[in-house]
Amino acid sequence: MLLLVVFITLLLPAVAAAEERLSVFVSILPQKYFVERVGGERVTVGVMVGPGESPHTYDPTPRQLANLSVADLYFRIGVGFEHVWMDKLAAINPKMTVVDTRRQVPLRAIEGHSHHHGESSGHHHGEGEADPHIWLSPPLVKRQATTIYEALSQIDPAGADYYRANLEGFCQDLDALDQWIRHTLGDLKTRSFMVFHPSWGYYADAYDLVQIPIEIGGSEPSARQLAELIGVARKKRVKAIFVQSQINAKSAAAVARAVGAKVVQLDPLAEDYLENLRQITLSLYQALAE
Repeated sequence: MLLLVVFITLLLPAVAAAEERLSVFVSILPQKYFVERVGGERVTVGVMVGPGESPHTYDPTPRQLANLSVADLYFRIGVGFEHVWMDKLAAINPKMTVVDTRRQVPLRAIEGHSHHHGESSGHHHGEGEADPHIWLSPPLVKRQATTIYEALSQIDPAGADYYRANLEGFCQDLDALDQWIRHTLGDLKTRSFMVFHPSWGYYADAYDLVQIPIEIGGSEPSARQLAELIGVARKKRVKAIFVQSQINAKSAAAVARAVGAKVVQLDPLAEDYLENLRQITLSLYQALAE
C-alpha cells in the first residue's frame, strides 16, 4: 500500500493541470461513449479497461490510480474487476462521487447451459449471478444515460440544461437504433444463437432472441459437457458461434468444427457504440438467416 501511495504522489503533478471540465471515470469503453454524449464539452472521461482488455480480470495501472485520486465522479456498471477494486478506488479519493449506473436497470441472472456446473474463478461471474452486460440493450442504455445526466447535473448544476439537451439527443439516437434492430431481426425464424461467453442476454431479451452459452463462470466445458453442447448445436442447427476477441475460446472452435459452423467475432466492448451495435446486428442476422 505504501508503494502505491508513492506511485500516486509522483504522478500527481502530471494530472493536476487546472481544468474547468469535470473529471469523470468509467469502467469500460461503451460507458465512455455514453458519458461523452451526455456530458459533451463539460467533461473529460477516463476509462479503466482499454481496447483488447478483459473487464473480468483487469487491474488498474499506477497512472490510472493517480488520475482517479483527483477525479470528480466514477460511473460503475458491475463488471468483474469492480468487485475487487471498487472499494480501493473509492478509498484513494474519498471526495470522488461513485454512481452505480445499474440503479434504474432491471437486472437479469446470467445463465449457463443447462448441464454446466463448473466453478467460477478470478473475477468471472457464475451462473445465477446478476448479468453485468447492461450496455448491450439500447432501451437499457437510455436508463443508464438518465442516471448519468442526473449525476452530472447534481455535481454541476450550471450545466444541467446542457446535459438535458445532450441526453435528449442521445436518447433519440438510441430509439432510432432500437427500431432499426427490431426491423432488421423481426422476420427471423431462427431465434437462438450460440455464444462462448454469455454477454448477450440483455440484447437477446430486448429482441426476442435466445443466447446459448458455452462458457459460464470463466470455465471451459469438460469433455462431457462439450459433447452435450455439440448435440445442442446440431439440434438447433447452429451455423455460427459468436466469440469476443478479449476471450480465448478454444471450445467454441471445437463445437464449430464438429457441427460445420463458423466462428464469428463480436466485440461487446467497442467504444463506437451505435455503429458497433449495428454491425453486431448485421452479423447476427446474416448468421441466423442462412
